[in-house]
Formats: sequence, structure tokens, C-alpha cells
Amino acid sequence: MSETPEKQNPLISPTSSRSINETINGSHRFVIQGYSLAKGMGVGKHIASEDFTVGGYKWAIYFYPDGKNPEDNSTYVSVFIALASEGTDVRALFELTLVDQSGKGKHKVHSHFDRSLESGPYTLKYRGSMWGYKRFYRRAMLETSDYLKDDCLKINCTVGVVVSAIDCSRLHSIYVPDSDIGSHFGMLLEDTEGSDVTFNVAGEKFPAHKLVLAARSSKFRSELFEGLGGDEQEIMVSDMEPKVFKAMLHFIYRDALVEDELVASSSCSAPLVTDTLTAKLLAAADRYDLGRLRRVCESHLCKDVSVNSVAQTLALADRYHATELKAVCLRFAAENLAAVMRSDGFEYLKENCPDLQSELLKTVAGCDEDCSSGGGKSRSVWAQLSDGGDTSGRRVRQRT
Repeated sequence: MSETPEKQNPLISPTSSRSINETINGSHRFVIQGYSLAKGMGVGKHIASEDFTVGGYKWAIYFYPDGKNPEDNSTYVSVFIALASEGTDVRALFELTLVDQSGKGKHKVHSHFDRSLESGPYTLKYRGSMWGYKRFYRRAMLETSDYLKDDCLKINCTVGVVVSAIDCSRLHSIYVPDSDIGSHFGMLLEDTEGSDVTFNVAGEKFPAHKLVLAARSSKFRSELFEGLGGDEQEIMVSDMEPKVFKAMLHFIYRDALVEDELVASSSCSAPLVTDTLTAKLLAAADRYDLGRLRRVCESHLCKDVSVNSVAQTLALADRYHATELKAVCLRFAAENLAAVMRSDGFEYLKENCPDLQSELLKTVAGCDEDCSSGGGKSRSVWAQLSDGGDTSGRRVRQRT
């Protein structure tokens, strides 16, 4: 009787995986202008930076001019980093740097990075949890140091949120480059090959392609293929500067703006926001229904919102249906209402945009409900605005 040979298991390729623990890092600079005016606000009271996002969580820097610990009797300033959004057991590394403003580079740094931590990263249990130093720096020494210049302090903060992942990556991969379709369409515009329509803007002519314009803009599609002028080879464009139309065409074809032109426009000595190239492009985006161009312009204009410009920017955003920019302006104006009401732009807003003034009132009311600190002062200014007064006590006639 012969024996049946045993079946051999087929060779199975081994698999592998690895756990990767790393940090997602982000930084924020907090500038405290008018340090001497912040002193005396009281032990345990702080100035908060704007919230910034790192690793999917919001954070804020808290600066205590009179210290956080009552026992120190305002001998030290305190600095903390706080978790400003909902989270549970968020593990993170932190770095706080008091910037040396003399140029010598002798910054005061407290850091978890680049050193071994015996107990591992710091864990913040819930929203409002903080890490920092009650005795960050002796106040008397700070006020005679190179960290304080022109009554201004600068604090840099870096947060590294710990994330864990399982990597099951393949042994080989093929790199796919970023899309270059915009550069190809851009060459089509520059070479004018196959162009079938010309736009005349204040005597300057721009050849283009009907199909490209129609694909990008419903307004162009209506004008070029559905309107009475669809067979015209040359179209006159009124109420627009050649440089604005050229920049708009560049965006339509390349899906990007020429950053250098925007920077040059915003940094020039134009007295009004409406005189910048970005503002004029926002108007063009609204005119030709270019939603993405509108959003790009909103993003650029948002960076330059200030006490002096917010009223003009708010009116601009409302006129050209820039909803994101409008919301930013309303919030900024509400949070800095007293200063904004003293600006020249606010006078324009009162005289020409009564509906926006009403919207600002609603936003101020919302801020009062959200912010418990400083509420009394905000409500006082809110009351002056709601009755048509201003911060100097003058009565403003209500528009009907």
C-alpha cells in the first residue's frame, strides 16, 4: 500500500505594516502693541490672540500682563497656549518664543521640540486646557530688555499635534505630476491660435476663443452662443480697464492670477480699496459670473481688511455679492466697532449703505452674546450706533 504524499501549503508572500507617530506643526505670531496700556488689567486677566488652526484643532495664545498667579503679585508676566476648540485628550508639543527685537537673535525660547520628553507629549483634556508658564518672565526685567521695543512685544508660538497612522504603502510607486492643463490653455491664449472672437476694451484688442469662454462663464456662454451678437467677430467691452480684462482672461485660461500684479496693486498709494486691481477684478468676476475668480479676489482683499479699510471693503463685498468677504468685514467691524466708527469709511457707509448699517447692528448684537469679556463697552457702542449716534456723541439723522 502506497502512502499519499502530504500537500504542501503554497508560499504566501509576507505582509507588513508600520505605525507612524508624527506631529503636524503650525506657527502663529502674536504681536502685542501698546504693552504699557495692557498693564494693570488685573491678575488672572489675559489678552488673547486670534484663533489659529493646527492639526484640525483651534489654538490661541493667552498673555497675562499682570501674571496668572495671585501669589506672584504681578512680578511676572504669564504666557499660555490654550486649546480653543472642542477636543478630548489632544496630545501636542509646544514652543513659546519671546522675540529679541534688537536683531541679535537672543530669543527666549521654551520648547518641547528637539529634546527628549520623559513623560511624552503634553495632553490637553478638553477645550480651554492650557500649557505654558505662570512665571514666563520677570516683568521688571522684561520692560528694560530688548524683547520690548516701541512698547511692542512679539511672541511666536509653534504647536505640533501628535497624529498616529498605520502605513501599508506599496514597495513601489509612480509619481504623477500636478495638472498642467492651465499652462496649455494659457499658451493657447498667448499664441492666439484658433481664436474666433476679439474683444475691444478702450481701443486695446484681446483675441480669445468662444468655447473656452463659454465653458468658464455662463455670462459669456449666453452672450456668445445664445444672444443676438453671437456671430460678431469683435465685441466692444465698456466700463472696464484693459489691464483688468487682460487679468480676467489670464484667470479664465490659466485658473490663476498674476500674483506680482496683485501685490503691486495692493501696495501702491491708492487711497481707496476700490482703486486696486483686486477690487476691479472682483467687479469683473461678478459681471461675468466667474465664481472661482470672485472667491480668489475675496481671499486677497480679506488679507488687507483694517480699521480704515473695512467699511469700503464691506460696501464693495455687498455690491459684488462677495458673501465670504462680507461676513469677514461684518465680524471685523463688529469686534472693532469703536475704532471703525471714527474712520472716514464709516461716514460713507452711513450715508450710502443704510442696509449694511442694519446688518452691522445684528452682527454686533451677536458678538455681544458670544463674548462675555468687554461686553459692557461693546453694548454701549452698539447703543450709540442703533440710535444713529457716533462715538463723539453727535446725532446722525436716520435715512428713511
